[in-house]
Amino acid sequence: MASQVSALKLFDLIQSHRVTAVIYVAARLGLAELLSYGPQTPGKLAKATGADERSLRRLLTALSTIGICSRTGEDSYALTEVGACLDSAADQSLKGWAIFEAEMLSKSWSGMLESVMTGKTAAELQGLANSFDLMGRAPEIVDKFNVAMTELTRLVTPDILRSYDFSGISHLMDVGGGSGELLGAIAQQNQKLRGTVFDLPRCAEAASKHLRQIGVDDRVEFVAGDFFKSVPAVADAIILKSIIHDWNDARSISILGNCHQSLPGGGKLLLVERLMPETPDMTNDDKAHAMSDLNMMRGPGGSERTKGQYRELLEQSGFALAAVHPAGRFNVIEARPA
Repeated sequence: MASQVSALKLFDLIQSHRVTAVIYVAARLGLAELLSYGPQTPGKLAKATGADERSLRRLLTALSTIGICSRTGEDSYALTEVGACLDSAADQSLKGWAIFEAEMLSKSWSGMLESVMTGKTAAELQGLANSFDLMGRAPEIVDKFNVAMTELTRLVTPDILRSYDFSGISHLMDVGGGSGELLGAIAQQNQKLRGTVFDLPRCAEAASKHLRQIGVDDRVEFVAGDFFKSVPAVADAIILKSIIHDWNDARSISILGNCHQSLPGGGKLLLVERLMPETPDMTNDDKAHAMSDLNMMRGPGGSERTKGQYRELLEQSGFALAAVHPAGRFNVIEARPA
């Protein structure tokens, strides 16, 4: 029989969307940026943001209960280490992700019941092929998506660099590499490595700018193309971060098959992905994997896979699984042409 303690735990879980909303408002108001200069009173923050002071005080109280800021003195608030990650200038900023989660993902998830009942993604339920076609209808959504993806890549890159030794690679191609965030960081750590960021033409400007800003544009270039059609044969190793989980098995095999055709016999394939455990439990990591899996189901139609499922997918694409290198919540799955 359910106890009051259990009921209260469920009650808190049901209300967890409110935490996302509170963080979103803080992000949109730019509170982290304002508090990065030091503690401030609600009055000063209200003037700077144009918000109603009394309402802002109540928001700050809520933010202090979830660890975004802390009360200092009688009438001022300071930014916490966690809250500093809402500052767009922070090295590990998640401001763009907070906006993306609240403005797009939370709205998409409101239709989760429909996807569970039909087995279709949000885009398919609207008669479109996939979520990227749906997103492409609104350029402002594409921009917010790209910022969020860049932030996520930046968040996990240190773990990837610690978990895998890229020094033995001569030329690395990041397939679906977007703005070049991951490959740029790898190139900075490996001074002799040459690289190619391969993605759709719309990513060219952002990637070229980023590679130039971090000083690797003399070794890393952007090449435009569609990984469903072909992948250029220019590298001895290919890396794909959070690409395969976007797609169902058939489309994943298409991408991986094109990668197989482009690699030399002794080449390497590196997939940076979550690994679903065979029997997930209540750890934060397993919860994150399961929620990401539902996000793929509702969004592009892919899934988070187990190690066995990745092995099977790779074998169907002409690869043999060689090793799995844990990298925080992600893994570097290393495969070789069979």
